[in-house]
Amino acid sequence: MPIQESNRVESVDAAMQLALSLAARGPLRDPNPRVGCVLLAPPSPGGGPRRILGRGFHRGAGTPHAEAAALDDARSAGAEVRGATAVVTLEPCSHTGRTPSCAEALLGAGVAEVVYSVADPNPVAAGGAARLRTRGVHALGGLRAAEGEALLRVWLTAVAQRRPFVTLKLASTLDGRIAAADGSSRWITSEAARLHAHQRRSEACAILVGTGTQSSDDPTLSVRGPAAGYAPQPLRVVMGLRDVAADAAVRADPELFVHLRTHDPVTALEELRLLGVRHAIVEGGPTISAAFLRAGLVDEIDAYVAPILLGDGASSVASLDIGRLRDASRWATESVRALGVDTLIHLVRDTRANAEHDRAFSAEGVAA
Repeated sequence: MPIQESNRVESVDAAMQLALSLAARGPLRDPNPRVGCVLLAPPSPGGGPRRILGRGFHRGAGTPHAEAAALDDARSAGAEVRGATAVVTLEPCSHTGRTPSCAEALLGAGVAEVVYSVADPNPVAAGGAARLRTRGVHALGGLRAAEGEALLRVWLTAVAQRRPFVTLKLASTLDGRIAAADGSSRWITSEAARLHAHQRRSEACAILVGTGTQSSDDPTLSVRGPAAGYAPQPLRVVMGLRDVAADAAVRADPELFVHLRTHDPVTALEELRLLGVRHAIVEGGPTISAAFLRAGLVDEIDAYVAPILLGDGASSVASLDIGRLRDASRWATESVRALGVDTLIHLVRDTRANAEHDRAFSAEGVAA
């Protein structure tokens, strides 16, 4: 389809916002990062909005990278890309694997400038910006870096920390209970909250619980409801030394069942990494949740809170060995959302808040 004259953006920043929205359309469960790219015509002498020549995003391993997809889009429209600006959410790769190097593709097309959001931490693919600069292309990184990193946080964790990204799911009462004193727990949260939790399961590679939760609840750990058609079922992972019964619900599909015979979260995540897992959701129980929190291996929390009080009953998280308020694990609220009668609080690590809190308590005589 020919590029229309109205297909313009006011600035490179606006083009990056478009590139980020394109990247978000990529697959959530893929070994490759989600990347978007927008090609802009050279600025006119009088300034003003710039014409979009092409756009594209990466659709998964083995398919064209975002830069190549945008170049193909421009060529199919008959647009001249020589002298263009490529606005891309991740630094163009310098590695030739299943697809050619993105840096070389941009050089071959005659692109004059590249603006990217996030530098590539992968030692195999990094160096694209340096390669472009040595060939006379102006390459600038860091535009909307926080948004780019948020979009790529699962992939960045897998590459930089060599472990799966971990989401901790908590579903509790207002006072943090996951079961009543008699052990009853179905259902604390509403159907709307449970449907959302299944949507989140569909985005992950593995769902993990401890042997205690497996034995008491016999969960399937599968994706059900409308979300079941979005992606292949995740691995169903049980962590702990106790045996899992032969007729347990998690064994319904033997190819998806994984038993990690360890109490160590580091060991568990390494075993999952070797299985190709990039994103794991830890769904409890309290002992497993606490183990991952104590190890500093939780990257985000989905807290589903029901508007009920129990007073007694099992807590959502076991002891974290924290004796003083100043040592509390602190998180940043990223979003709050109503789900039926319940509330979903999405939290991410807040290293700045922890650092500021530590500084506040570093001096003696803090006011009460």
